[in-house]
Amino acid sequence: MPDSPSAGLEQLAQSMSGLTMDEIGDALQRLLTFRTPLVGLFERPAPPSRRRPRRSEVVTYRVRIDLNRTRPPLWRRLELASDLFLDQVHEVIQVAFGWTDSHLHQFGSGPGHYGPETEHYLCSFQVEDGETGIPEEDVRLDEVLADVGDKLFYDYDFGDDWQHTIKLEAVLPRRDFGPRAVCVAGRRDGPAEDCGGVYAYELICAASDPQNPDHADAVAELSYVYGEFADPEAMRVTPFDIGEINEALAGLGWQGQDEPDDSNAGQQRNYPGPLDELVRAARTTAGKRELRQLIGKARLDPPVLVDAATASRMVRPYTWLLDRVGDDGIKLTGAGYLPPAHVEAAMTELGLGEEWIGKGNRENQTLPVLHLRESAANMGLLRKRHGTLLLTSHARKLRGDPVALWWYLAKRIPPKSPDACETHAGVILLLALAAGAAEDPDRVTARLLGAIGWVNGDGTELTELAAGQACWDTKTVLRRLGALTDDGPGHSAARPTAEGVAFARAALRNWP
Repeated sequence: MPDSPSAGLEQLAQSMSGLTMDEIGDALQRLLTFRTPLVGLFERPAPPSRRRPRRSEVVTYRVRIDLNRTRPPLWRRLELASDLFLDQVHEVIQVAFGWTDSHLHQFGSGPGHYGPETEHYLCSFQVEDGETGIPEEDVRLDEVLADVGDKLFYDYDFGDDWQHTIKLEAVLPRRDFGPRAVCVAGRRDGPAEDCGGVYAYELICAASDPQNPDHADAVAELSYVYGEFADPEAMRVTPFDIGEINEALAGLGWQGQDEPDDSNAGQQRNYPGPLDELVRAARTTAGKRELRQLIGKARLDPPVLVDAATASRMVRPYTWLLDRVGDDGIKLTGAGYLPPAHVEAAMTELGLGEEWIGKGNRENQTLPVLHLRESAANMGLLRKRHGTLLLTSHARKLRGDPVALWWYLAKRIPPKSPDACETHAGVILLLALAAGAAEDPDRVTARLLGAIGWVNGDGTELTELAAGQACWDTKTVLRRLGALTDDGPGHSAARPTAEGVAFARAALRNWP
């Protein structure tokens, strides 16, 4: 359904265009007598495909994007790589106009923004809702813009109804190693989110400019219409600053240098392991952008090397435990815990007394030892059989090879979990560590889990505490390896060690 009555009426009128008077009368009669549901009453065939073959070589498109119905026109001129996908073009438009990606959007190719002849390219939320159209991430810019003068439509926030027209002004040779999106010119400041649409934007601009001939009337009308209910955030504009726009564009994770001698550059946008799935799972442009930025900063292309001394030091707790279990195994207590003698030995020989207060002889009351054993089991190194803790076949092969054990752990973190949220949380944590994120990793994890769509059971946003709990199993392994330290009480400010950054990179390069 359209987000505004005006959009709905426009769509209804366009749906009826071309029908004869008799056909319109028959349809209205059926509607009034409730013989036919409203949905599908004016159904039309799917619009013709507007997509054309992709260019064999990447070129630069110079486009001008106008915000419709603004006077004087509000516009931005951009130079874009022709092989960008429309979800990337969406990100560029959001940055260029100062939008915050807080609403739905869609692209359209045809005679107008709406109508039976217009083919629409949908954002992920629309695809999930089953709307008619093509996922924007499957459509390249050069499929919908080919010749100078071609137009593409972009609609954002169906309530305020911000309609943009993208016009191809020039097709230029692609510069070697140039940015894939850059703003080269523009006019007027951008509107604020939720300010009410073009009319409200023009009113705000006039009210904020004493030199505007309509200044006094605009101030009076704003006061009369909004009064005490005015939202200060909606009563502002986004200053047009080409330097800030290009700085923000440069920060897009996919934005960078074209690779030489690669005619397929930009066509494949896959990342190692689960990261491609993670980026696709993000429902917001801001989330996709942040994930891509972290991937870029994580430097996952160069190989990861670990020397024997570093590997031995990091995996020592697991080596100790595997040696302690040995070939004969350890008979567990009736409650299924390690006997006190083994708990005391772990506390003493691994120096765990510094991180836990207590007698250190009962495993269920000595969490560092309990977590070590549970994490070893989660990583496939230990198993239980008839009340006895035993080594797995993997563990027997790895006991005497610390480098191989280090790589084994790196390839199996985050530990397998039936809960997809925990898996996503673990991968995001590793990504934040590998990228050297300045923020608390739990805060980064909470924000990106929210971008993917994870919420609490009651529908509220995930807190940092909840995000930390979601990646608890991953943190347990990292802490025991010495890959993660805690600067604050309650593990509230986890930070990676230098060895931890390398381990996180190795995990991301090789998982699953």
